[in-house]
Amino acid sequence: MSTRRQLLQQGSATLLPTLLPALLPALVGCKTAPPTPQFAPRGSGDLGLVILRASGEVAVIDSSQRRVLGIIKGLGDLSHAAAVYARDGARAFVFGRDGGLTRVNLLTQRIEARVMQAGNSIGGAISQDGRLVVAQNYQPGGIKVFDAETLALRADIPALGANGQRSRVVGLADLPGQRFIYSLFDADAICIADLSDPDRPQVQRFDGIGRQPYDALVSPNGRHYIAGLFGEDGLALIDLWAERPEVRRILGGYGRGEQPLPVYKMPHLRGWALAGGTAWLPAIGRHEVLVADAQSWQEVARIPVAGQPVFVMARPDGRQVWVNFALPDYHKVQVIDVPSRRVIHSFEPGRAVLHLEFTPRGEAVWISCRDDNKVQVVDTASFKTLASLDLPAPSGIFMSARAARLGL
Repeated sequence: MSTRRQLLQQGSATLLPTLLPALLPALVGCKTAPPTPQFAPRGSGDLGLVILRASGEVAVIDSSQRRVLGIIKGLGDLSHAAAVYARDGARAFVFGRDGGLTRVNLLTQRIEARVMQAGNSIGGAISQDGRLVVAQNYQPGGIKVFDAETLALRADIPALGANGQRSRVVGLADLPGQRFIYSLFDADAICIADLSDPDRPQVQRFDGIGRQPYDALVSPNGRHYIAGLFGEDGLALIDLWAERPEVRRILGGYGRGEQPLPVYKMPHLRGWALAGGTAWLPAIGRHEVLVADAQSWQEVARIPVAGQPVFVMARPDGRQVWVNFALPDYHKVQVIDVPSRRVIHSFEPGRAVLHLEFTPRGEAVWISCRDDNKVQVVDTASFKTLASLDLPAPSGIFMSARAARLGL
């Protein structure tokens, strides 16, 4: 036993002089090296992106500190860009109008991957498990499915009309079960693509849904899909929980008997409002917000507003609905109180209000004012301006809280 102890002591004495020079820097480094400030550990729950449409950049924002953290360059044409988030809320997929699909990391403020996947694209969606990213395209039409990690193409699904031509795709949204739903503007149809096996996609099609679906939404629980119809008064609805889902028309003829106004900008249903058991929707070519019962889908009210509504968005708690407008009223924003169905506040935050995005719990709303090169942050209780950020030609604003929600 004593011989073994002597050998160990002799070994240690022999090895220590050799190892110490190599170990000391590491030990000293562990003790004294500070974290790199840019990559200091932090969460991503209060981060977001602002699309800077004129410069092909996105600004990374901090909604807690109400400031810009940095700019990511090199994303191409972002004139109608949209973004969806990976499940970690730190990485976002940006769909450019030029067909570029770019994955950016908000923590490192860098582009991680980028592909040119089409000639003209207007948005996309991400699967329930975050493994698939899908782009909806105008040119060449149809949808394309990509691996979220590598951006490798997994499927190219055409959207064909009766004439055999590809249709522009609008209103793409994710559904539970690795499915995606979308509308065909040129083919008057709605499709559901089951991508449980992306190498063998299964597509269910609904024809004759109404003329020219222009945008659509899925309810927060994934049950209802509603497509707005540009070619006629009314919307198309599918109850996805039904044993045999089918399309039915709702709010038909809401403009009947009255002269429609010219449409200066297509409403965006994606920002729809579901509040107080009712759905709040923009009326096309009218200065009204439509209110429908969310069970029967019958119209129960229409609220006169300052212009043609573009986004009609509910505050996360559902107590308020915020509305912005098309030309010539796109410098205005109005707030509707849901219980009383009255406009309780009107203001003009800046020229060309393009988008509104609430913070995750709704205490503030971020408003992009493109022609004033500003993003205004407004308190949703007092309506006071909390911050004003200088950013060139801001448009879409996408908070990372979207990562945890269906249909966004």
